[in-house]
Amino acid sequence: MGKREFIALAAFLMAINSLAIDIMLPALQQIGASLGVESENHRQFVVSSYLLGFGCAQLFYGPLSDRFGRRTPLLIGLVVYITSAIGIVFVPSFAGLLVLRFVQGVGSAATRVITISIVRDIYGGRQMAEVMSLIMMVFMIVPVIAPGTGQVVMFFGNWHLIFLFIATMATAIGVWAYVRLPETLHPQNVRPFTARSIFGAFKLVLTNRVALCYTIASTFIFGALFGFINSAQQIYVGIYGLGVYFPFAFAGVAIFMSLSSFFNSRFVGKLGMRRLSHGSLLGFIAINTIWLIVQMASSEPMPFALFISFFGLAMFQFGWIGSNFNSLAMEPLGHVAGTASSVLGFMSTVGGALIGAGIGQAFDGTALPMVAGYFIVSIIGLIFVLIAEKGRLFHQHNPAV
Repeated sequence: MGKREFIALAAFLMAINSLAIDIMLPALQQIGASLGVESENHRQFVVSSYLLGFGCAQLFYGPLSDRFGRRTPLLIGLVVYITSAIGIVFVPSFAGLLVLRFVQGVGSAATRVITISIVRDIYGGRQMAEVMSLIMMVFMIVPVIAPGTGQVVMFFGNWHLIFLFIATMATAIGVWAYVRLPETLHPQNVRPFTARSIFGAFKLVLTNRVALCYTIASTFIFGALFGFINSAQQIYVGIYGLGVYFPFAFAGVAIFMSLSSFFNSRFVGKLGMRRLSHGSLLGFIAINTIWLIVQMASSEPMPFALFISFFGLAMFQFGWIGSNFNSLAMEPLGHVAGTASSVLGFMSTVGGALIGAGIGQAFDGTALPMVAGYFIVSIIGLIFVLIAEKGRLFHQHNPAV
């Protein structure tokens, strides 16, 4: 397939994961009321259980795709995702929903790990960063439209229709992949599916300073994003009273991230991943510091226009950090791309989900826990980037990176 079609398909495959999270945010209150959830913070488990399944399963898809190729494990994961989404339509309890959400995350993990592996099979260095930025730009369309789509779907029925919609969209994307996506694993990169081989590849990933430290930095930065997603409905609706306009506020911030990914794809070839991501990380810290000071200066909620301005600026920096940190972590591990993608994805997703759950559960009726969480994780992220780079920011290791 051509480059444009490949980028579109890769983006939609990865967007299946975002769709499963963002489209139901307007429905969390209705889900809780329907299934007897008394604590509004407990509704966040609908997101957290999915992310834990998504993160844990990534450990398995990488080694499987390094042995059996990319296509078959990817298609199996899509079947699991679709089946569990349909099962949720008929679930009788909140506990059952959480179990099926975990299983849905297990299926979705294939789209994350294997899509990144496919990109790494074909591209390297700045080219990979450029392609990943374009994928992320298309991918970010989903957070822009998903909450509004969920709101529209509920106009025609209850929250169960959202899961039918998810299953339908995933089926369409799965058929596209089945028909058009070729096998990209090179025969010389096939690895035996044995415990020794798998643990050897894991050791290779975990003992590579650059890969490990950039993954840990990504884990904390993504933890902030997951913390917001967990408490977005409570902040936008509970604090600022946006009601049905909540999806528009969510979409506004997502547009900032999408624009950031677009600019990254234009600039990364000239400036390199390190210059862009290190600069954006410092900008992320600066914005979060000012945001936290303003938040703590008053016991009253800051004006919504000011809150969304700080948030949008922070997430614009996030868009430059995410794709570049992931590419920097994968760059030295191309010969074990599948296993590398699974280990790095497991660490960043499970760790980020746990950090995000902590931030979300700290919600106390104000935005302070979320803003403080953003500040803390950005500082920790900088520490691990400094370890990865031996204390030198903006230093190019080679012209391609």
